[in-house]
Amino acid sequence: MDSVELARFLTAMTLAVHIIFATIGAGMPLMFAVAEFLGIKNNDLKYITLAKRWTKGYTITVAVGVVTGTIIGLQLSLLWPTFMQMGGHVIALPLFMETFAFFFEAIFLSIYLYTWDRFKGKWTHFLISIPVILGGSFSAFFITSVNSFMNTPAGFEMKNGKMINVEPWAAMFNDSFLVRSFHVVATALMTMAFILAAIAAFKLLKNKFKKDTEYHKKALKLTMILGIIFTLGSMLAGDMSAKFLHQEQPEKLAAYEWHFETGSKADLVLFGSLDEETQEVKGAVKIPGVLSFLADNNINTSVKGLNDFPKELRPPMIVHYYFDLMVFMGVFCLVVSGAFVLTLIFKKLRKFTHSKPLLYGVLLTGPAAVLAIEFGWFLTEQGRQPWLVRGYLKVAQAATQAGGLTLVTILFAILYIILVYTTAYVLIRMFRDKPAHKDVEKLAQERGEA
Repeated sequence: MDSVELARFLTAMTLAVHIIFATIGAGMPLMFAVAEFLGIKNNDLKYITLAKRWTKGYTITVAVGVVTGTIIGLQLSLLWPTFMQMGGHVIALPLFMETFAFFFEAIFLSIYLYTWDRFKGKWTHFLISIPVILGGSFSAFFITSVNSFMNTPAGFEMKNGKMINVEPWAAMFNDSFLVRSFHVVATALMTMAFILAAIAAFKLLKNKFKKDTEYHKKALKLTMILGIIFTLGSMLAGDMSAKFLHQEQPEKLAAYEWHFETGSKADLVLFGSLDEETQEVKGAVKIPGVLSFLADNNINTSVKGLNDFPKELRPPMIVHYYFDLMVFMGVFCLVVSGAFVLTLIFKKLRKFTHSKPLLYGVLLTGPAAVLAIEFGWFLTEQGRQPWLVRGYLKVAQAATQAGGLTLVTILFAILYIILVYTTAYVLIRMFRDKPAHKDVEKLAQERGEA
C-alpha cells in the first residue's frame, strides 16, 4: 500500500475502535440516570443497584475512550498534515469545545461515582447525573461538528490554498451539523440500550444466580423499552439525513442506492451486485419509488443519478452494502424490541416475554447495534470520497508522504488489540462471580432497609 492507502487504513482502524467507546460515552449516562430515577421514584433498590453497576463499568470505557480519542487528535496532524495546515485553525474551536465537554463530563462523573448515599435528599445525587449526560452529549456534538465541516465546509474564504476570514461559529454550526448530531446521539442511545439489553438477556439465559433473575428482568424491560424508543428516533434521524443528502450531497445518496440515471420514481435497491462498466445491477431487490419518497416524501421527486457527476468525483460503490447492512441491523433491532414490548402490552403474550427464542433475539441486538454504528461510519466516511474536505481538498492531496507508516500501522493495530482485549477482560472480571442480589442486599443494609 502507498502512503495514502496506509493513512486511510490507519485512520479507519482508529475510528473503528474509537467509535465504540465514543458511542458508549454518549449513550451510557442517560441509561444509568434513568435507572436511578426509577429506583428513587419507586423506592426500588434493584434499579439503584443497576445504576451503580452500570456506572462502574462505564468508568472503564471512559478511560479507554480518552486514549483512542487522543490518538485521533494526534493522527490528524501526523497523517493529514495538509488538511491541518489548510483548515486546522477552522476546526480548532469545536476540538477545544469537545475537550472541554469531556472534562466537564469526567469531573461530574467522578463526583457522581463517589457520592452515592452521601446526601440527605434522595434526588440530590440523581441531579449530578444531568451534567454527566450533558457533557457526554455535547462532546458528541462538537466532535461531530468537525466531521460535519469536512462534509459541508462553511465559515471561511479560500485564498491561495488557505482558509482565511474564518467565522468560527458558522464553521462549527455548518449546514449538516444539526442533522448529523441528532443522528449520532440517537444511534448512540439506541446502541447503548441494546448492549445493556443483550447483557441482561445473556444473564437470564445463563441464569447462574437464581436470586438475580428479577434484577435482570428489570434491566431487560427498561433497556428494551428505551431501545425501541431510541430506534424509532434513529430511523427519524436517518430519514432526515436522506432528505439532507438529496439537497446537499446528491452524489452520496445516489451511490448508496446505485442510482445512475436522474429521474423520478427512483427505486430503493437492496443488496445485489453491480457491474460498474455496464451499470447493471443483478440479484437486487428493487422497491419502486421508495428512494424518491425518502428524498422528499414524494415518489415523483426527481433524484439525481451518478451519471450527472464525473467518475473521479463519485463515492466508491461499496457504500451501498454498508447502507444496506446498517439499515438491516437497525430494522432487526426494531423488530426484536417491538416483539418484546408487545409481550408487555398484551397479557396473552406475557408467557413469551422471557422465552428462550426472544431472549436469544435480544442477545443478538447488542452486536447488531454495534455493527450498525460501524457500518454507518464506514458509510459516511467512504461516502465522502474522494474528498477530505468536500469541494476543497481531496484525500490524495491531504495524506502525509512520510515513510515508515507500515510499521506505525502494525504497532497501532497491536495497541488496539491490547486495549480492546484488556477492556473486555476487566469488565468481565469486574462482575464475574459477583451476583447483583448481594449488592442489593448490601445497599439495603447500608440504608437500614434490610
